Amino acid sequence: LPAKTAAHINLSSWELPPVFALLQEQGNIEQNELYRTFNCGIGMVIAVEQDEADAVLNTLASQGETAIIIGNIQNNEQEAAQVILQ
Repeated sequence: LPAKTAAHINLSSWELPPVFALLQEQGNIEQNELYRTFNCGIGMVIAVEQDEADAVLNTLASQGETAIIIGNIQNNEQEAAQVILQ
């Protein structure tokens, strides 16, 4: 991501597959590390301009893909973490 931006990920956008909850519990993995290391059921992320999101979702659906919006990119002047889990 460009400097001074962060991806804000809405964790309630999708259901965490049970295998990842098991890995987290059995491996004593903190939430941030779990999402940093594993895909947690998302697979691939495509970042597009907000006004293009519906067209991209429709195109993916027409190709048989299941796609959801999981977050957005926002300014992050504090230069803290570039991925913020919400």
